[in-house]
Amino acid sequence: MAHSTVRPENEGHHDGSTAERLLRSAAKLSYDPAVDVDWDTPLDRDFHGQSPEWNSLYGTAYWHEMTEEQRKELTRQETASVASTGIWFEMILQQMVLRDIYRMDHTDPRFQWALTEIADECRHSIMFARGSQKLGAPAYRPRRAVLELGRFMKTVGFGEAAYAGILVAEEVLDVMQRDWMRDERVVPFVRTISNIHVVEESRHMKFARDETRRNLARASRARRHFQALVVAIAAYYIITSLVNPEVYVRAGLDPERARREAAANEHYKAQLRASCSGLMEFLADVGMLTRPALFFYQRAHLV
Repeated sequence: MAHSTVRPENEGHHDGSTAERLLRSAAKLSYDPAVDVDWDTPLDRDFHGQSPEWNSLYGTAYWHEMTEEQRKELTRQETASVASTGIWFEMILQQMVLRDIYRMDHTDPRFQWALTEIADECRHSIMFARGSQKLGAPAYRPRRAVLELGRFMKTVGFGEAAYAGILVAEEVLDVMQRDWMRDERVVPFVRTISNIHVVEESRHMKFARDETRRNLARASRARRHFQALVVAIAAYYIITSLVNPEVYVRAGLDPERARREAAANEHYKAQLRASCSGLMEFLADVGMLTRPALFFYQRAHLV
């Protein structure tokens, strides 16, 4: 079901016009998840939490042995795990963007758009948190070492790393959620959440591509290679943190067997690669798909 969402690379100029258009778009079409998502209807366990084809065990021998109830519970738990990972990395990106615009002219549309984007991300994180709670899931978190690496990234990453990081974090989510929001097997409130995120993140990604190009236009070769590696390492840990092993326990599965079969699941790896083909083309075009960076993207099964 995965498909690449290749977007125009040369939309706008580097004079604020892209930001101005995005501000107008946000004024016309934005959401308030507190009122636009149905939080009151009890969870209907006859639905999946995600398109089954996006599940880490889909197509494996274990998947075929599972009851339909276990499959649905696992899709709900994995959706909550993806949402929790999204919250974690969106918090990192918000700090990086805030640092990037700290000294910017407040009348610049790019400054105003960046704050609009951060406001969106705050609403998204609350939406994901409430969604996870409604799915009956705990607050899944990456391993402690990964959390500390996140602290490192937000400290050393700047400029293009912040915006390329947005692309890496959101591209896979964008493609999977486009599938979920159209899939009538998915519980309705998750479909609504997915639609909200897809609409609003499309603006974030357009700005991120523009800002990545703008920052790299004045970057030295050494800086570009360093930032490319920072973003690639971040991508590896984002992707490998999407599915917390605890989801298998919550679905009543043998976690060791589930992890083994998920790690060898070629269908899931193909979904990831297909979802990121447009992103990899963009990173190659701007000079951020260096050999060291490529190593981490390959390990994450993004190429």
